[in-house]
Parts: sequence; C-alpha cells; structure tokens
Amino acid sequence: MDAPASEPLLLIAQQRGILRLTLNRPKARNALSSALMQALQDALQKSASDPGVRVIVLAANGPVFSAGHDLREMSQARADGDKGKQSFAALFTQCSDLMMAIVRHPRPVIAEVQGLATAAGCQLVASCDLAVAVDTAKFATPGVDIGLFCSTPMVALSRNVPRKQAMHMLLTGDAVTAEEAVNIGLINRTVPAADLTKEATALAEKIAAKPSTTIKTGKHAFYVQHEMKLEDAYRYAAQVMTENMLHVEANEGICAFLEKRPPNWPK
Repeated sequence: MDAPASEPLLLIAQQRGILRLTLNRPKARNALSSALMQALQDALQKSASDPGVRVIVLAANGPVFSAGHDLREMSQARADGDKGKQSFAALFTQCSDLMMAIVRHPRPVIAEVQGLATAAGCQLVASCDLAVAVDTAKFATPGVDIGLFCSTPMVALSRNVPRKQAMHMLLTGDAVTAEEAVNIGLINRTVPAADLTKEATALAEKIAAKPSTTIKTGKHAFYVQHEMKLEDAYRYAAQVMTENMLHVEANEGICAFLEKRPPNWPK
C-alpha cells in the first residue's frame, strides 16, 4: 500500500546544507518497495553532485522506520513463469545497490530512527554513517522467522556490530532495544521522542559546518581502508593524508589553529 497519488513515496527537503529524505509509506510500515528504493536512489544520485548538500538525514513518517522489503510486492512475483526468480534477483540487487549508494555517497548520511527497524529496514540504518534513534526504537533481522534468512541485511549488520551479536540477531530474529543497539554499535545514541529531530538536525549541522572536501575525503577513505589488511590500510591512509595535506582546507585549518583564529573554510 503506497501513499496516495498526491503524496510522494519520499519527501525531500533541503535547508542550510542538510538534505532531509523522509520515507513516506506509513500505512505500509515504510516497506522498501521497488518504487521507494528507486526514489531513494534517485535522490542520493542527484545530491551527490549538488554542492549545496553537505549532510543527508534519512527519516521516516509513521510509527515504524521501515519494516524491510515489501512482502506483498514480492509475493506477487511468484505468479511469474520462473516463480519469481528474476524478480527476486532484481529486487535484492536493487536493494544492495541502494545500500552501497549510501556508503559510497560523498556526504555523511544520518539515520533518524523514530520507531521499529526490521530486516532491510535495519540494514538501512546499519548502512548509514551515523544513527540517532528514539529510546523506544527496536531493531531486528527476523527473516529466519518467515523462512527467509536476512542475508543481505547481514552484510551491513556484520560490518557494524560484533560477530556474536550479529549472529544472535540473525539466528533468533530477536529484537534489540535502542539501548542495546547503542551498546553493540548499531546506532550512536538514543533520545526521547520529542528530541529526535532536534538532535539529528544538530548533529547534521555540526558536520555540515566542517570543511566539505575533508569530510568527503575522510568518509571515502574510512570505508576503503576498512576492507584492507592492516599494512595496506596504513599505506593507503598515508597517501590520503598526504593529498589531504596539500589541499587548501588543510592549509587554512592549520594556519587558523597556529594563529589562534577561527578557520575561514573555502566555499
């Protein structure tokens, strides 16, 4: 069930360098339909080349952040001649591409989680660079309960939380509380519901005030080195810092520090 034709699946707003993308399928628990994922990917692609975007906040309307894939949409594909195989493969590839688009986006992406995030919805949170959630939020990868192991959510989950905690979530389907999610590193912090948007926006504004090329360089380098062996990671990081040191932002920042004045970052 999608939003009425007059209401887009994804709400887009931009102010003071912060792009706010809001999932808008509340009656469908913000399930990640193919259309919603496409809308998200289009917005991410467009914003990647927009110099006015410095940080992205990913939020959702309704009581559920996202219940994951749209099972009704998926089930309809079983009527196809191949029992849905091509459709399923395309959908999971689309979802994987969306998650990689978040990781590879040149700007930091903050999840603002106002409620339950399960399966691919939990994957969406884990794929974001940072996450702030209400203290009543819960997170789960419960695919095992319906005979569909959360294999693609597992990729993002296992790269954010320790192995045994990830396996517990995947094998049992049990939900973890917001407090537990902080403790295992799935999200950064919890706040009362009334403060969620204010806290997520404050975090976004803090990052948006930093030098933009430095942030872009650092985010990219973080994910690249994370997949490397230790020696290779240090070699790569040294190269990145060398190039970073030659950039005008580093020159201005270091001069400002030595001269005990606020930096005047280039626009």
